[in-house]
Amino acid sequence: MRRVRYHAYGEPEVLTIEETDPPEPGPGQVRLRAEVIGANFVDTKLRRGPAAGSLFTRPLPGTITGEVVGTVDAVGPDADPGLLGRRVAALTEDAFADQVLADAAWLAPVPDGLDDGAASMLPMGAPIALRLLRLGRLGPGDTVLVHAAAGGIGHLAVQAAKLLGAGTVIAAASSAAKLDFARSLGADVGVLYTEDDWPQRVRAAAPGGVDLILDSVGGQTLRRGVDLLAPLGRTVVYGLAGGVDADLQVTSLFRLVSVTGFSLLAWRAARPEQARQDITEATELLMDGRLRTTVHARFPLTDAVAAHHLLEARANLGRVLIDP
Repeated sequence: MRRVRYHAYGEPEVLTIEETDPPEPGPGQVRLRAEVIGANFVDTKLRRGPAAGSLFTRPLPGTITGEVVGTVDAVGPDADPGLLGRRVAALTEDAFADQVLADAAWLAPVPDGLDDGAASMLPMGAPIALRLLRLGRLGPGDTVLVHAAAGGIGHLAVQAAKLLGAGTVIAAASSAAKLDFARSLGADVGVLYTEDDWPQRVRAAAPGGVDLILDSVGGQTLRRGVDLLAPLGRTVVYGLAGGVDADLQVTSLFRLVSVTGFSLLAWRAARPEQARQDITEATELLMDGRLRTTVHARFPLTDAVAAHHLLEARANLGRVLIDP
């Protein structure tokens, strides 16, 4: 079988196709024959390694994460043999491959009729979008600011905020095309966070302050966002695409505002039953069309380099998929 790995840190061109034997599932694992793979921006940071200032690094040879949709073709010890032949989706650590291993406890069943883009969102993207809003205690009529609103998770968060009762949704993105895309999904206001005056534009849209910010950017975007919060406002940070140097002063929280971090793996460990319910709810919303996944581009596994170039340029509107 084929898989994509990198043996040196650097540009997307370090990604290479290798031929290897199919992996054998260990205790509690299953093996999937991949049909489609959802690519993640975070891997472009990991691929560049510690010299590029990445907070999280992987030892070499590096693997690439992703949400794999496929059919279970082998089960390991302690995994349910009844899973054989099931079509499922799973977040995996070594995802860019023809066959992958996944934790049997966190498989998301894929209903008949669900398209590839939506299916790829079942194990991570859609459940995260819902949980961020609930962790941020979204209330009826709240004003919500969604950073990276055109990205894989952001474009679902814009829709989910409206579904869960937000009053005004402000989409922040890096281009006019992305803002148009976010508005087409229900955002009320668009702000270019590449422009230095973006906080003033948010204040103009929300004079009383923002109730909830979903921040996957971090860095100075996080610090400036905290200053936009209304009394008792909340920021939920779930990514650091803009770096870790937030220069966040503790005294800025004394205005009765809060900052909370979120990690899917930490959430699964802390509240496994609620995490599974998130997957169930996300499946229902995607099945009945209340949440819609937009697929920006699809690449063959042999063109993983092009997929990483697209992700790294932050040019995608929605999901990027890989076809084995």
